[in-house]
Amino acid sequence: MADPTTGPTADPTTGPTADPTTDPAAALYRTVALVRGFEQRAVELVRAKVVLGGIHPYTGQEAIAAGTCAALRPDDVITSTHRGHGHVLAKGADPARTMAELAGRTTGLNRGRGGSMHAADFGVGVLGANAIVGAAVPIAAGAAWAFRRAGSDRVALSYFGDGAVSQGVVLEAFNLAALWRVPLVLVCENNGFATSMRTADTVAGSILGRAAAFGIPARTVDGTDPEAVRDATAEAVARARAGGGPTLLECTAYRFDAHHTWEHTARPRYRTDEEVAAGRARDPLEIQGARIPAAARAAIDAEVAELLDRAVAFAREGPHPDPATALDHLYATGMRARAGAR
Repeated sequence: MADPTTGPTADPTTGPTADPTTDPAAALYRTVALVRGFEQRAVELVRAKVVLGGIHPYTGQEAIAAGTCAALRPDDVITSTHRGHGHVLAKGADPARTMAELAGRTTGLNRGRGGSMHAADFGVGVLGANAIVGAAVPIAAGAAWAFRRAGSDRVALSYFGDGAVSQGVVLEAFNLAALWRVPLVLVCENNGFATSMRTADTVAGSILGRAAAFGIPARTVDGTDPEAVRDATAEAVARARAGGGPTLLECTAYRFDAHHTWEHTARPRYRTDEEVAAGRARDPLEIQGARIPAAARAAIDAEVAELLDRAVAFAREGPHPDPATALDHLYATGMRARAGAR
């Protein structure tokens, strides 16, 4: 596939209008645009104090979510991270209910109880985002093991960051996944930083070397190119379905925004404006947008903007949970808060 930064691009004035329901390039662009727009709206809602506590923006990494999920079937499953909105949306969750979940409303994916870092939607195969670094990997490994035991060809895919590759639970999951040859795709989103520490200062050896230690095939992928990510994921998924076991993909990208919206106020200085500008030079939105006609891109942008307008309105209008129900779904015994508790 030609790199739009060096090779031919879509003719902006000719050619048929690409339909995202039938054209793979347009479909990938729509997902990238949806995730980018969603994150921008979510940041606005944080500033408006509609979303409390802040979020971890995914801006700049959209190609990874779009490309990986494009290679999955609807019945495959994913587990996600604290920076998981993009994964949840790319797998098919409703943007309006996802936004309502961030806002803590009962109309959200999880009735407002999961929030930004714990969104789940079993209906589309999202087993859950997870705020604990690396904790989603063994969950996906367990799901993959269950698929293998059942004789199914379903696949589990788990996202984790470069800061998670030295977590014991991640390496234990690598070991069991390789030992039992489970249908698992491991996606390391290497954005260059574990919060504010550079990967080079936190990872001894290499990320690919960790997979090699367990006999897991691994490769590095350009995580700013949706089609490169999709194609690499498709190979890993095909291997998993055929009984070949797990594969690790290290998807390299650059986080355009803050690690957490807290930085918008505190403004820690761990990277320069010049570095961020250089990182923005490879923008997944522009890379994929160059592959479809300008008319198609404009139509998709308009459709996504309208969709997100409705999502924001839906989130704002949804009711907050009743504090008296705080213990609902928490205890198997059905224990409830005492009457009048707030």
